[in-house]
Amino acid sequence: MTKYHFVGIKGTGMSALAQILHDMNEDVQGSDVEKRFFTQKALEEKQMKILPFDKNNIQDDQVIIAGNAFPDEHEEIVQARSMGLPVHRYFDFLGEFTKKFTSVAITGTHGKTSTTGLLAHVFKGFAPTSYLIGDGTGHGQKDSQYFIFESCEYKRHFLAYEPDYCIITNIDFDHSDYYKGLDDVVDAFQEMALKVKKAIIACGDDKKLQKIKTNVPIIYYGFDEENDFQARNVETTEKGSTFDVFVRNDLYGNFTIPGYGDHNILNALAVIAFCHYQNVPLELLKSRLATFKGVKRRFSEKEHGTQVLIDDYAHHPTEIRATIEAARKKYPNKKLIAIFQPHTFTRTMTFLDDFAACLKDADHVYLCDIFGSAREHDGKLSIKDLQDRVPGADLLTLDTVNELKKYDNSVLLFMGAGDIQKFQTAYEAL
Repeated sequence: MTKYHFVGIKGTGMSALAQILHDMNEDVQGSDVEKRFFTQKALEEKQMKILPFDKNNIQDDQVIIAGNAFPDEHEEIVQARSMGLPVHRYFDFLGEFTKKFTSVAITGTHGKTSTTGLLAHVFKGFAPTSYLIGDGTGHGQKDSQYFIFESCEYKRHFLAYEPDYCIITNIDFDHSDYYKGLDDVVDAFQEMALKVKKAIIACGDDKKLQKIKTNVPIIYYGFDEENDFQARNVETTEKGSTFDVFVRNDLYGNFTIPGYGDHNILNALAVIAFCHYQNVPLELLKSRLATFKGVKRRFSEKEHGTQVLIDDYAHHPTEIRATIEAARKKYPNKKLIAIFQPHTFTRTMTFLDDFAACLKDADHVYLCDIFGSAREHDGKLSIKDLQDRVPGADLLTLDTVNELKKYDNSVLLFMGAGDIQKFQTAYEAL
């Protein structure tokens, strides 16, 4: 029996892939840094072995899957190659793996994790399905007909895939440590689109996506009238958002989702459009959409005394704006306190003024030190450069989280892609 060893098993994609192989009765283990990440809970629940990095973890009978954050010079990768073992990068392995199924790639600068989670939730009630979600969630079934997976644009990694179908949520400039500008990002998505085999579902409200050239049919969704699938008559209720969907101006159905904000309606529209073409029964689609509980770290809520604490992965100005909009719609009578930790120095530098502009939508702002990442540890700016641009913003440390107690009957939005959760955890422990 093949043993799979994951170098960097706690990564969001790596953790999910490890779970999929484990569910399919493969022998799986992995290694990583000793710091605790939210992704490892699922690995521990499935009793997968997680080791500290050590070249001696590499044994003769293994296939190595290496996380994208770890260079070829990493001791375990060097050891594996010296022993002549097969070494696959995460995205290369996944690209081959998806060919066993009817594959559905979900990509876009924003919203891909939530959309992947929503589509996986719907399809679990429709057909045998395996899925890989970018929040570290993975599920494998040996008899799967469909494989639904999140496809990341960073460093053009999504070019390793040739999916049957692809959902594209939007195109925006991000990952400024790699992409030269928006045109470069558009070029990457264009190249990816040409690899899709059967059809593309894309957000027609994004003008950049309307210019994408394809070899397959492309179906557009959105709020604009020109879209094939259009949302109309949106209403916000205590239970979420309700809206009508028209397919080329014919009423298809009325849908309710638990989420708030235009971005959640667009994610649902993408899923509705794809499901329509896969002949998912309408009533099944409606009921599954209404029962979606969300994915990890995307508007994850809990009550804390008179406060509502929300943990969200938002780390780009577009995402922060959408998260604040959703919180305003759900809690129109509460103050919104934004606690934001920028992720990577390059992104912070690129979007400094944009971050300041979107954070001003909150009633008060706290800023945490910039989180570097595995690929960069320092930069030419500090959190004070952002603080100077946000009137009244305060800096927050683990020693000062007790300041948040003064916001009675308020919503505390903890936002970031680094380790922002440690501030929420410290606050809850007071």
